[in-house]
Amino acid sequence: MNKIIDIFLEITKIPRCSFQAQKMEEYLIAKAKEYGYMVKVDSAKNILASSKEPKICLQAHYDMVCVGDAPKIESVIEGNILKAKNSSLGADNGIAIAMMLQLMQEGVEAEFLFTNDEEVGLIGAGNLELNIKSQYLLNLDSEDEQEVYIGCAGGVDLKLTKELQSSICNGHFYELNISGLPGGHSGVDIDKKIPNAIVELAKYIKEQACKVATFKGGERINSIPVNAKAIVCSDKKLKSNDLVKVKETSSVEVCNFNVEELLVIPNGVLEMNEEFEVVQSSSNLALVNIDTNSANIEISYRSLNNSDLENITKVAKEAYEELGYRVELNDKYPGWSPEINDFTKLVQNAVSKIYGNHKTKVIHAGLECGLLSQKLPNIKMASIGPNIRFPHSIREYVEIDSVERTYEVVKDVIETI
Repeated sequence: MNKIIDIFLEITKIPRCSFQAQKMEEYLIAKAKEYGYMVKVDSAKNILASSKEPKICLQAHYDMVCVGDAPKIESVIEGNILKAKNSSLGADNGIAIAMMLQLMQEGVEAEFLFTNDEEVGLIGAGNLELNIKSQYLLNLDSEDEQEVYIGCAGGVDLKLTKELQSSICNGHFYELNISGLPGGHSGVDIDKKIPNAIVELAKYIKEQACKVATFKGGERINSIPVNAKAIVCSDKKLKSNDLVKVKETSSVEVCNFNVEELLVIPNGVLEMNEEFEVVQSSSNLALVNIDTNSANIEISYRSLNNSDLENITKVAKEAYEELGYRVELNDKYPGWSPEINDFTKLVQNAVSKIYGNHKTKVIHAGLECGLLSQKLPNIKMASIGPNIRFPHSIREYVEIDSVERTYEVVKDVIETI
């Protein structure tokens, strides 16, 4: 077990933020060759390390969401918890990378697929050009041990832009600030009642009937916003509350932006799926950048059902076009339809050997299996992983003993095949 954690701690020293993971790519290629595997890399920087006669492919992405001080990561171990000081940890998906490297070091007969830029729209998986020989693929990007994932949500990001006009305001000017909210993954954490900094600040501005000069908020398209700030003009004196900190500032021009436009579409859980007890559809108001010249807003939508996703997107697009926005649809990816087959049963049995039982799940997030299942229709897939909490935030941590148990499951699956 210590070997896997040691490998992971080594990985944390290598910069691998999305779009900036070249050093990690070089590291993985070098390690694969060192362990005697054949290596191929495609134009999307996906890496495939292969033994001579593989029966199964292990898959994980090698980029990470960098929040806080990341890519500078100061790891902290407290008992069974591995976390980082004031940054995302990158256990998503670095722990999987560490397990795969340990398996390679042991000379396991398999394929190892390391995909690139997963966190920014599943780009690597969506542009995969590598030939997978195996009949089975085990994705290691899930975040709850004892659970076997057989389906995932699809998603799409909406980018909204429009020009604004400025004017003079004769009221009092204030700087408003919300900071340090818990944050979290905009998919798996969307039902945890985590406050969205952008939404909360927009509500305050609406309640106080302020005119907006600037409004900026959010960190990543796939994170629940932690911070938001604005400069506003008001006819009355504003006061701080539990969330919003208020201080007076010098006068500036305001714009004709209506803050209610940030509240047009409901944010958070839109619908639940009772069969799998998971969120069916959701929205996350992720990024806002407003000044006296323009408004730029980004929202992510997810759904377990591809037709539901189309409908949600259509409604949102039409609503914002009526408000004068230009709407772009970016980073669209399909869901992964749930299926029970011989491979999922094999993985379920392996989990049950370690835990005594298993849970079959569908995740409200974009696993690469959604795209990979379309590109590799003849390969059967499942997804597992250790307990990782609050990914994409500075609260991210992994439970060390769950890594050990997950690794035993992976080895059992490989040996059984």
